[in-house]
Amino acid sequence: MSLPHGFLDELRTRTSLSQVVGRKVMWDPRKSNQGKGDMWAPCPFHQEKSASFHVDDQKGFYYCFGCHAKGDAISFVQETENVGFMESVEILAREAGMTMPQRDPRAQEKADRRTLLAAVMEQAVQFFRLQLRTNQGAESRKYLEKRGLSEAAQDRWEIGYAPDVRQAMLQHLRDKGVDDQLIIDAGLCARPDGGGAPYDRFRGRIIFPIRDHRGHAIAFGGRSLDPNARAKYLNSPETVLFDKGRSLFNVRAAREAAGKGQPLLVAEGYMDVIALAEAGFTACVAPLGTAITENQLQMLWRISPEPIITLDGDTAGQRAAMRLVDLALPLLEAGKSLRFVIMPEGQDPDDLLKAKGAAAMQQLIDNAQPMVELLWQREIEGKVFDSPERKAALDKAFADAVAKIQDENLKFHYSQELRDRRFQLFRPQRKQNDWKPNNVFRPGGKFGNNIAPRPSKSAKDSFLATKNASPITRSMREAMLLVVGLKRPELVLAALSQLERMQFSSDAHEVLKNSLLHHAQDYADRPDDLMERVESEIDPMILEQAGSHTHVNLARRILEKSTSFDLRDAFGMELAKLAAKEGQGLEVEEAEEDITADIVDEGLTWRLAQASEAMNRAQRGETEDKAEYHTANNGMALSRDELKHRDKLFANIVFENPKNRR
Repeated sequence: MSLPHGFLDELRTRTSLSQVVGRKVMWDPRKSNQGKGDMWAPCPFHQEKSASFHVDDQKGFYYCFGCHAKGDAISFVQETENVGFMESVEILAREAGMTMPQRDPRAQEKADRRTLLAAVMEQAVQFFRLQLRTNQGAESRKYLEKRGLSEAAQDRWEIGYAPDVRQAMLQHLRDKGVDDQLIIDAGLCARPDGGGAPYDRFRGRIIFPIRDHRGHAIAFGGRSLDPNARAKYLNSPETVLFDKGRSLFNVRAAREAAGKGQPLLVAEGYMDVIALAEAGFTACVAPLGTAITENQLQMLWRISPEPIITLDGDTAGQRAAMRLVDLALPLLEAGKSLRFVIMPEGQDPDDLLKAKGAAAMQQLIDNAQPMVELLWQREIEGKVFDSPERKAALDKAFADAVAKIQDENLKFHYSQELRDRRFQLFRPQRKQNDWKPNNVFRPGGKFGNNIAPRPSKSAKDSFLATKNASPITRSMREAMLLVVGLKRPELVLAALSQLERMQFSSDAHEVLKNSLLHHAQDYADRPDDLMERVESEIDPMILEQAGSHTHVNLARRILEKSTSFDLRDAFGMELAKLAAKEGQGLEVEEAEEDITADIVDEGLTWRLAQASEAMNRAQRGETEDKAEYHTANNGMALSRDELKHRDKLFANIVFENPKNRR
């Protein structure tokens, strides 16, 4: 249904977001300002004790600084009530006293036809259920009982049977006055390609009704008991009611169970879902005969932020898992991911439940693997990394995978996790007083024992000396970022993920940084209000202490004298230098740890020299590496001459000109 222009704007105007959200949260009276519509509470989308969930009633938007959930009243109702967009609009419209617009004539005509088709489908459900209780359905009943489904369970799932007769369904519906074309449009019958009378699509099969999130029958799945059948499972064709790539088996019951706190499980087939639900895992769904589509993945995330994918432990199941990983990577967001349960080889959930019971299944669910684990295993399992070329190929595979992630914060964390794992994979292992480079990975954890040269003393000395750079310089750079950020919050938003990851050198700077990051989004176009907000929640002693430092006063004077372009440019430069030094600092710590433990390999000398050069380059403010500035400055790339001019400009203002040190 399409809504008339302006309807949603009026709905949002009439709706108080704080009232809608207030039904689900307890406001923090210390941080909230009801008069200004500035409300804070613990986030309803993830478990926390602090009030990081912010509602701006004037703008009509919410944002969580913990899990990064954001949206308006419509999306909030969608997420908390587990309903679709139009249902959310209808709920809010009723509360606001607004009348939902009438459908246009063509839309009404389509809706009427959908209603007719839905009625035909319900008649088909009843027909199939009755046929299961006849003599013709005896073999199907025996099969279901053998699979552990009692008569009561069969009724719960509305399981039926399609007689092995060419026109049984067709004749039954004709007798009830249903037109042949309507039966065909519902997907229950088909016409031969060469013409002739319609025939039943499902014959000689156990039937599983497929219902949508509202509980309407939209399709059927049929399982053949004939081992010679061309297809073991057969689904309805796509119809006005049924879109296979946008539907999930058992979605309505699963949504209700997930809303009550059960983990959402995704199985491969009807019988797996039924077995899981009967064992108490009622929040479970299955795609319909195909690999999970992007639309189905989005449906899963609307039900639960972290669905658990249960896949058979065979090769086909593992391939399906990897396809899903590749599909999900570009769609990931903070708090929205997947976990995986790989079943024991040769078993599906139904087999495991029968063999070992619900406790065994629960244990697998509790130990579900994060998606990064599958990504890692895909690239290393069964491979030997005994050459630079093989290691480089591994790096490229991970870089290509991480590049698909759109969320910058997630991209950073994936890169960090894979980097840590790679370090452990290739890191030399100590044993007694000998060391053995961990340059070969083999199943079972066996490694090579080649001897690598020790790093030279000059490389060590040059490398470690770079750690002794003056802390005053770093403190001044941090002060520049903070003071500029308070006046220009849009620059903070452009570098949000980088600033979040940086650990500032003093408690005062860290407190100021966290407050700035917390509020920059809400006051992006109101720097004066941002300053007022930060001052209102920072301990006056901390603010006074930070403001009394010479380098903070210097940064303020720079701010007063600089033009808009120079200010933005200087902010990017200082951020780039801090990021470069912090990144190289991590290399320093890791290499120092190796040196202290007397663990070295053939690459450590090279790493020391490279880290030393990079640290010196950052200290001197060299601008030859444009990519470094481009990354740190979020796309504000400049030419080499411009970069040199910028470096010289800021150096003269802060570090070189003695007049600025008074």
